Amino acid sequence: MALSGPFFLDTSVLLGGLVEIPGRNVGALRVMDAAFAGELSPLVTAWHCCLEFYAVATRLPEELRVTPADALALLAEQVFPRFEIAQLPGGSGPEALAAAAREGIAGGRVYDHHLAEVARLAGAAVVVTDNLRHFGALLRHGVRILDSEGMAAELAT
Repeated sequence: MALSGPFFLDTSVLLGGLVEIPGRNVGALRVMDAAFAGELSPLVTAWHCCLEFYAVATRLPEELRVTPADALALLAEQVFPRFEIAQLPGGSGPEALAAAAREGIAGGRVYDHHLAEVARLAGAAVVVTDNLRHFGALLRHGVRILDSEGMAAELAT
């Protein structure tokens, strides 16, 4: 299948593609390389993904941890200039939360529900995440969901 965007990249892909972690996800590296080379365009992520990237990168085990200044620099230099940073439109949060309740979404999965809704409303054609099952509801809206390894495999064809 031909690749066409917009491409929404989740935190798992941003983290795996920007932070040096031994044994890290090679797929995330390939996806980020393709994004930076202009092979994936346009690029979208959520403000929440930026916050989550910062939070996770700055709390990794000490030997891998990124300083707050370096986490901000990675976002400012690599993400902010290349990605549309999307959020839920003003006033739509209560309806998105009500939809989560109707769908029986509980606990921390509400955050991925939120991200899926941001991706959908931003017009994403493809969501790249390593949490596939948390984004499955997007399939009914015609949004493709790929993990980073699957996206990397499609880029190779």
